Formats: sequence, structure tokens, C-alpha cells
Amino acid sequence: MAGKNKYIRWFEDLSSEDVQVVGGKNASLGEMIRSLKEEGIRVPDGFAITADAYWEFLEANNLTEKIQSLLNDIKKRKKSLEKAGKSIRQLFLNSEFSEEITNAISDAYRELCKRYRTKKADVAVRSSATAEDLPEASFAGQQETFLNVKGEKELLASCRKCFASLFTDRAISYREHHGFDHMKVALSVGVQKMVRSDKGSAGVLFSIDTETGFPDIVVINGAWGLGENVVQGKITPDEYRVFKPLTGKNNFKPIIEKQLGTKEQKMVYTLRGKNTTKNVKTTKKERRSFVLSDDEILKLGKWVGIIEEHYGKPMDIEWAKDGKTGELFIVQARPETVQSRKGAGTFRTYELKEKGKRLVTGLAIGDLIATGRAMVIKSSREIGRFKEGSILVTGMTDPDWVPIMKKSAGIVTDYGGRTSHAAIVSRELGVPAIVGTENATKVLKDGQEITLSCAEGDRGYIYEGILDFEISDVDTEDIPETRTRIMMNIASPDAAYRWWRLPCKGIGLARMEFIINDTIKVHPMALVHFKKVKDKKARNEIKKLTSGYRDKTEYFVEHLARGIAKIAASQYPHPVIVRMSDFKTNEYANLIGGKQFEPDEENPMLGFRGASRYYSERYRGGFALECRAIKRAREEMGFMNVIIMIPFCRTIGEADRVIGVLAENGLKRGEKDLQVYVMVEIPSNVILAEQFAERFDGFSIGSNDLTQLTLGVDRDSAELSKLFDERDEAVLRFISNLLKSAHKTGTKVGICGQAPSDYPDFAEFLVREGIDSISLNPDSVIEVIKHVAKVEKADKA
Repeated sequence: MAGKNKYIRWFEDLSSEDVQVVGGKNASLGEMIRSLKEEGIRVPDGFAITADAYWEFLEANNLTEKIQSLLNDIKKRKKSLEKAGKSIRQLFLNSEFSEEITNAISDAYRELCKRYRTKKADVAVRSSATAEDLPEASFAGQQETFLNVKGEKELLASCRKCFASLFTDRAISYREHHGFDHMKVALSVGVQKMVRSDKGSAGVLFSIDTETGFPDIVVINGAWGLGENVVQGKITPDEYRVFKPLTGKNNFKPIIEKQLGTKEQKMVYTLRGKNTTKNVKTTKKERRSFVLSDDEILKLGKWVGIIEEHYGKPMDIEWAKDGKTGELFIVQARPETVQSRKGAGTFRTYELKEKGKRLVTGLAIGDLIATGRAMVIKSSREIGRFKEGSILVTGMTDPDWVPIMKKSAGIVTDYGGRTSHAAIVSRELGVPAIVGTENATKVLKDGQEITLSCAEGDRGYIYEGILDFEISDVDTEDIPETRTRIMMNIASPDAAYRWWRLPCKGIGLARMEFIINDTIKVHPMALVHFKKVKDKKARNEIKKLTSGYRDKTEYFVEHLARGIAKIAASQYPHPVIVRMSDFKTNEYANLIGGKQFEPDEENPMLGFRGASRYYSERYRGGFALECRAIKRAREEMGFMNVIIMIPFCRTIGEADRVIGVLAENGLKRGEKDLQVYVMVEIPSNVILAEQFAERFDGFSIGSNDLTQLTLGVDRDSAELSKLFDERDEAVLRFISNLLKSAHKTGTKVGICGQAPSDYPDFAEFLVREGIDSISLNPDSVIEVIKHVAKVEKADKA
């Protein structure tokens, strides 16, 4: 019995304190089974073969000196890493377990079979190094995993292979790089009952945004079949994002992103030959279907929150869904090792200074920009020709590619998601990468000069040529508090998380039209009246975009709601002011199917725009979709911090009509804490401020339009550019009058424009007049906060 306890530890008997005995993976599995079972988190049963078994295996087979000698040969350059590594691994494979260890493993396996009422339990055999998954280092993919192992003989063989994998070329190289002593790192083996995800789905999730470190997001990747394809980056998986603070509260469904992956193949069981698994092509239906339902996504999101809270740190977790029972399981959990190690005080931003032709797009890994020549390498046999400083372009990577990944300026792959090998290693190396492009190896040419940009949000882009870019360091430490609320302007949902570290208190302007233009791309009325769309090309494009949606308007509502939710999540629970669509007619016409639904206007800037559209029969159906999206983001997903803002509202009568249409669409001001703001862009808004204040909860000054209409200057006219000035006395007087009138009625006033950052004296004027909030582009926030604090301090003195 004592011998068994020395070599075998059941998961339920382990905790986080046992890392030196069973390694990080196994200790974590035991910790979850012991501590989180009552929380409803399911972990498959199993046992760990201890590090003692590893040390005694070395001793019984006299391997220690032989291994050390071969390692010394590498250092002395007597043997190459490849030859020495192969020789070390062969030593393990040619050795045998002692009778005592063999019996201990066999007895434990038979007990596991008994627990699952089967003669030959299918198990996963995973390596768990005693230095693995510690916060200081990630050994992702360094050691081997064997799936669908059945029977005692196969189990013992797989355990030997796991021991041998401690000395793969990549593992030796990695330990050398990180300063780990090879002979002080032991290996434990985890033997865990398989989840039949070969008939279901599996994947990886993170309890933190993998690219920005935003702590409130769960990122879930998933694909059909066993999870190895997701981990190895052999396919492009589905991706889901869940907002943790709202998960499990008031029946909210805070799934803020769902992206369908191509999922070209899946890994399943096989009985042919020596292999226990194989890859097969997915069906057309599987490729077009999400692998998880919304309820399953939310359940994983809830579990992640519980696991993260228990461990007190961001986590990297593998999940699996049993296709036979429909049950979800957690099969691994370890600390996240990249974003969690970054300091919160300072961060660096990258910005392109010129535009270029987009060649390829995929998922952005990191937020850097890199330039250089593309090196298209389709096979590991070609690794030798890679030139340091080039941008690696390939189908996918595995640990054998790490040596050249370290030398690359950037990495681009055809396949893979945010949890693929290429993504994990590039983050750890601090090298920008774009994964899951599908066609990079076909589009990009060897030696071609390109720019790789991960600085534009979730999507990464490859541009033709070497483009100029700027690097800025942002220091968020020792930032003073201000009476004036400082907020941000955000256009793209994809970019919202990049700025979560800034000391802002909300978003003063989220432009709905950017989501419509960049994500949805279709004119809303072309979806409302799809059967009436005459343009064949537009019809085909709409069909393609809305594939899978029975109701084409749902495509618009779902994408808009999720875009709004992403922006709202980035500043939750601070207020996020979402401006209803404010395209001009010529801009609306450029949307797919738009020309048919828009009038031709001589002067769109003063035409059919803003509030006038919302109650017009020409656009009323489109506005209803916008309202549905707002309602969903607030009431179904839980982002009650969203405030509506109405642009370009010309008259009191128009204000009443818009308030009425909002109510008709289930958005009644004051109900469910709904606030409705109005833009101040027209002199009438200032002149009748007190009457507008009776109808709206807040004002937001649009200084560009207000200046244009106060001075009668076309803001786009180069000839009149010298006359266009927000600091003109007439404009300042209007702003001053607005603030006096609004504050009489207790109505808040903000400004959402670049003028306060461009002109310090203008910011000073606003603060002294008592403006409630100033909303700025993210790159201006820190300097304006400092300036505003000085002004407020001087006023007190």
C-alpha cells in the first residue's frame, strides 16, 4: 500500500500544494475536483503517476549519467541538439518500469476501469512537468499527450513516451533559454478518463483577454472532435467572448462575440494501426454550425469565473463536451503566463501613420506592428532557409518551429485561433502574429515587402509595402483625480479593449455607424425589404452575409447588439453613450443595397440625417432595428450602462416625435433606468436648451457641427479652414449659455470632440464654465486629465 501511495496519487487526493510531486497540470486537476465539485464544475476522474516514479525509473535503468553526458555533448558542440535529443529519448523508450511501479500503474488503471464500469477505459495520458505551468514560464506544447489509450500495456508504453518527451529538442532548447536545470525538472504523468469529445466538441478558454489583458472577458475557442486540433492550431476554431461580471446575474446572456470558425477537420478515435486518433474532414453542416449553444457558452463562462476566483489569478483552461451525454467537462487548468505578468502602470501603443493596400486579414495576436520581407515556408523541412528579421508566413506552427519564431519580426498563419500554438508562443515571445488567415501562404509572395498590423483591434491586417508607424509609451501611474469626468470616444468595438487601462470614467461617444459600416455592411432597409432589393449583386452579397439567418433583420440586430455590448463592456459599469446612426444619405447609399433606399441630395450635411430619419417612413423600419439592438444589449445581455444619444435634432417637435418612436420600440425614457441624451450641434439646441432639457437627460456638444452652423462655415472646405475655429467668441458664447441653461434644470452637459485636446485654452474654458464631462480620443486622455487637474487646482486656489 505504501508503495502504491508513493507512485500513484488519485486526483481527488491532490491539491495545489502537490506541484513538486505531480506537476502543475495534475495538481490543478486535483485541486478542482476537491474544491470545486460542489460548485457544479465537472472534471473527469483519474490519477497521477508521481515524480518519484520518474526518478526511480531513471535510477533503475541507470539513465541519469547517460542523459547528462549527452546534454554535455550538446554544450560542447560534440553532438547536435537533434542527435543528442533523439539518443536521450531512445534511452527512455528502451527502458522498463520496475515491477513495483508496473503493478502500481496497472492496479490504478484497473481501479479507474472499475469506477467507470468498463474493462478497458479509454484514457488521456498527459505529461505534467514539475516546473511546468508555473507563473514564471509556460511550457505550452513542450511535452507529449496521448489520447484514447486503452489497456495496461498501451498505458505503460504511453507513460514511457511521456517520460521521453521531457527531452524533445524543443523542450531541451526551451529549458536552456529559461535557465531551468534539465536534471532538476521531473515528470509526472496524468492518466484521466477521456471525455467523448470525439463525438462532441472541445477547445481552450482563457479567463482574460489574450491580446490586451482586459480582465473581465472570457475568450473561448472550440471545434468539433478532440481538442488537440485547437491546441495545435491545425484548424481555425469558433471563438466566443463572455463578459464575466454579468455572467449568472438576472438571467442575463452577456455573450458579446460569436465568430464562426472554418473547422476544416476534426480529430476522432481510430482502431487502425498504431494510431489511436485520426483527423477526418468535417461536414458542410458542421463547418456552418457553432460547436456550443448559448447556454453552454454561458455555463463555461460561469465556471471560468469560479475557477479564476478560486485560484486568484487569470487561468488557461481546456474544456470538452461529451457527444454521448452532452455534458461539459474541464480537463485542464493552469495559470495564464503572458498578460498576467504585464505591469498595469505603463503600456505601449502602435499606430499606422499611412494607409496601404490590404492583402490578408486574420485574428490579431498582440497589439504591435512589424515590417519586413515575407518568408513563405510551407514545411518544417524548409526551416533552414529562414532569414532572421523576416516575417514568417506558414500554414501552422508546432513546437519544432520555435527556433525560427524567435528570430522572426512577425508571424502569419493560414490556420489557428487565439489558443493555437502560434498564438501562444508569439505572445510569449512578444512577436506580433496574425492567425487563421486561410490564404496567407497563397496571397503573400516570398521576399515581398509587407507591413503586419495588430494595432487596429481584434482583426489583424497585412498591408502591401513598408508603411510608416508610430510607437507611443503611455504612463498611467500618478494620474490626478478630476472633478470633470474624462471619457473616451470609441468608434470600433474591436479597438475598445485596447484602452481599458486608461483612467477614464466611461465612453462619451460610441458611434453606431462605425459598427454598421465595418461589421454589418448592409443597409438596414435592404434587410427589412430584402425581397424588394433590385440590384442582383447586392442581393447576392446580402444572401452571403446573412447565411444561416432565417430572418435577415436578425443579422443586423445581433451584430449591432454585440458591437455595442463590446464597447459597453470595456468601461462597465461607467456610462457608455451610444449615438444612434448618423450617416448622411450619401454614406448610407454606399452600404450594400443602400442606393435604392436613399434620396439624392445636394447637401447631405444639412439634409435627411439624424433625428429626422427615425420617424420617417423612409427609414422607420431601419431605426426599429437599431432600437432592437440597443434593447438587446441592455436588457438581454445586461449592459444597463448604455445611454442612448440622438444626433442632429432640429426642433422641439422633432424631439417629441423621436421620444415617441423610441417608446414604440420598447425604449421608454426613464423605464429600466434608460437615459436619453441629445447632441447639441445646432443653434436651436442652445437657444431652446431648457425646453430640450425637459425631454432629454443630458446634452453632448458636437463642436464641429455647432461651429459650422454658428459661423456658416463648411467644415470640409479647405478655402475656409482658417475661419473654422471652435474658440470663436460666438461659439464660446453659445457653449456658455448652454451650460447655464442646462445646469438650471440639473441636466448634464459633456463635449465629444478633439478640440479640448488640440487647444488647451479651449479645455480650460470648458472646465471654468463648469462642463460635466469631456470625451476624447484615447491618445489624448492622459495629457488632458493632467491639464484639467491643473486648471481645477488653480481655480480652487
